[in-house]
Amino acid sequence: MQLSLFDEHHKYPCGNYHICIEELFSAYIDCRNSKRNSFSALNFEIEYEENLLQLKEELENGTYSPKPSIAFIVNKPVKREIFAADFKDRVVHHWLINKLNPYLENHFIADSYSCRIGKGTHFGIKRIDEFIKDCSKNYSEDAYVLKLDVQGFFMHINRDILYKMLQNFILIQYKGYDKGLVLEVTKKIIFNNAILNCSIKGNKNDWSDLPRNKSLFHSPPECGLPIGNLTSQIFANFYLHTLDIFITQQIRNSYYGRYVDDFIIIHREKEFLKALIPQISNFLSIKLKLNLHPNKIYLQHYSKGVKFLGHIIKPNRIYISNRIKGNFFQAIHKQNRIIHNNRPTKEILIAFLNSMNSYLGLMKHTKSYKLRKRFLLSKLSGSWLNYFYLSKGLSKFVMLVRPFRKSDMLPR
Repeated sequence: MQLSLFDEHHKYPCGNYHICIEELFSAYIDCRNSKRNSFSALNFEIEYEENLLQLKEELENGTYSPKPSIAFIVNKPVKREIFAADFKDRVVHHWLINKLNPYLENHFIADSYSCRIGKGTHFGIKRIDEFIKDCSKNYSEDAYVLKLDVQGFFMHINRDILYKMLQNFILIQYKGYDKGLVLEVTKKIIFNNAILNCSIKGNKNDWSDLPRNKSLFHSPPECGLPIGNLTSQIFANFYLHTLDIFITQQIRNSYYGRYVDDFIIIHREKEFLKALIPQISNFLSIKLKLNLHPNKIYLQHYSKGVKFLGHIIKPNRIYISNRIKGNFFQAIHKQNRIIHNNRPTKEILIAFLNSMNSYLGLMKHTKSYKLRKRFLLSKLSGSWLNYFYLSKGLSKFVMLVRPFRKSDMLPR
């Protein structure tokens, strides 16, 4: 595709009240790479240059406002409610986070793992494993693990508190020429009520067995961020940064890590950790209007193992959780049904590759070779091996080098 967006007559000066069109274009490319097949994405892309210029004008003159979202339920990896923002709003989300992220990265502690480059699930698991090993002096002494969870976290984030915290952060830390515009857009996103005028995808009965504290439709007044937005993920991480500081600087416990609202503290004394629970509970309640989940308080000796991010961490070994095992088994059955009923097209093969390798990517860092061998060699249809081979260690599917014939693109 020929891109003419950066012709000289399209450029704008980066003054106090102007946005560089290159910044919006970069945000658009980020969204395009991940959401290209949605209806709003395709609709935006038809006249993307004009749409970006119109969006630029709306942001600069203050007329930008978020469009209604699409609400739906997903069941994997766990059941949850998603609000899909309009593609134009996603572009704004990426633009804003691209602006704030360099400052936020300098602000966050090293051991918050969610939605951060170079962090993530594997990094978090590795860090907790290292903390346990270090605290127990290579498993030679006692150490205990406290794992806590915030109840209905996203749905109970207080938007007033969040905005005041972000406003203060931006005013002090943000050094961009467009500080006023960044503040204005941040405020519009935080206080946008996603449930107003949203459309429901699927059936309303999809919500029937979703706990009320996991739905934005049942959030307390002025509370809740929609799961599914990039801004929600980053802002949620920012919201709990105060908890990170409380534990690492006020309590001064360095064996601490957090992924979204799941956090772990390791200490040599069990009673010390037990006494921390009401302190943390009070801090969350007073400062952030949040509550610990009463049924998700785990305090055990490290030798018992701890579940974290879909894995079970034990001395000298890390296992995959039963939930991920079950999801992997179901994914294999789904792929078997697909190849039984269809001659695989290029799109089907790519979808298989993405699905299987996402699970294998999780498993290759754990003691799961026997599990992978059993699932892949005895449960997966051998027909897939006409198109793929498994790399050494059964850790990745690789597509065989062969041209796609026209007959491959036709149904049987």
